[in-house]
Amino acid sequence: MANSMDKITFTKEEKDLMVRKVQLYFREELNQEIGGFDAEFLIDFFSAEMGAFFYNRGLYDAEAAIHGKVAEISDLLLQLEKPVSIRK
Repeated sequence: MANSMDKITFTKEEKDLMVRKVQLYFREELNQEIGGFDAEFLIDFFSAEMGAFFYNRGLYDAEAAIHGKVAEISDLLLQLEKPVSIRK
């Protein structure tokens, strides 16, 4: 079984979109231009150094969602329960 936190990889299209988003952020929020290489380097840095935080948060959110659905199913199953009585 592979380690769940192997290096995060993205498709070329995903990476290109992320680079454009970083460049747009720098231009609009910081009034600075950043090249594609620098933006990709920054993405790689955040992925390597902070990716585990986002990954773990995703796991916690998925676990909570699954727990909620299991609770719903459990409630639905209990609604199907038939009454039991003992005749005298």
